[in-house]
Amino acid sequence: MYRKVIAFILLVTTNACDLIDYHPYDGRLSISDRDINDFNINIIEEKTKNKDTIRFAMMGDTQRSYDETEAFVEDINNRDSIDFIIHGGDIADFGMTKEYEWTVKILNKLKVPYVAIIGNHDVIGNGVEVYRKLYGKENFSFIVHDIKFVCLNTNAIEYDYSHPVPNFNYIKSECQDTTGYKRTVIAMHAPPGCEQFDNNVKDIFQYYIKQFPHLMFCLHAHNHNTSVTDIFGDGIIYYGCSNIAKRNYLLFTITPNSYTYDIINF
Repeated sequence: MYRKVIAFILLVTTNACDLIDYHPYDGRLSISDRDINDFNINIIEEKTKNKDTIRFAMMGDTQRSYDETEAFVEDINNRDSIDFIIHGGDIADFGMTKEYEWTVKILNKLKVPYVAIIGNHDVIGNGVEVYRKLYGKENFSFIVHDIKFVCLNTNAIEYDYSHPVPNFNYIKSECQDTTGYKRTVIAMHAPPGCEQFDNNVKDIFQYYIKQFPHLMFCLHAHNHNTSVTDIFGDGIIYYGCSNIAKRNYLLFTITPNSYTYDIINF
């Protein structure tokens, strides 16, 4: 009898991976993807360094909208003039590992590179650690031809103000480095004025980002609606994209002297 009990215990522990799934906030990844942003930034910068006309898509809030995300990928793949995509955040809904993995598997079908900004729902539970494993740093930048895209974590409420969000040291450092670009685009998940942003510092935030060379416009997601807003009345336009469940995204075309945008329904 004793031997039978020991054999049963060995059988269960040996096959545990098949019998027991990890806790949804465990953070262990079953896919091999790591540092997606850095990997794709290298592709984006190489692909666009000699182009004077840039086209990119801004989308966001894919949370639980897997069918619509699949449709978005299909629409993008049917176009041949898009250089890259910015995912504006809320990759997941509850910050769960599986949510991240399901979305990454769908976005891996894209024929063009993408980067993903962290959203407030991505931080829930252990989600921020999963984001760091999959995508890398919460704040990052890249240069497309002569344009620096600065992507920021603006989800202050999720950290209960215990984390520097927005990270002004990072913003100042990026602003002081003027090598290789003449124009700037700032992208984030939660815009100033919304409930996620630390609105005690929203005016300071706007002051600092306006110090970047030729700030063209800002991008955000979070509000689940397409919007074009001069939040501070200073001429800096904030473009907001819908959640992907509404089956549309923003498509920007930047030329040497100007830019245009379109709302693409799919």
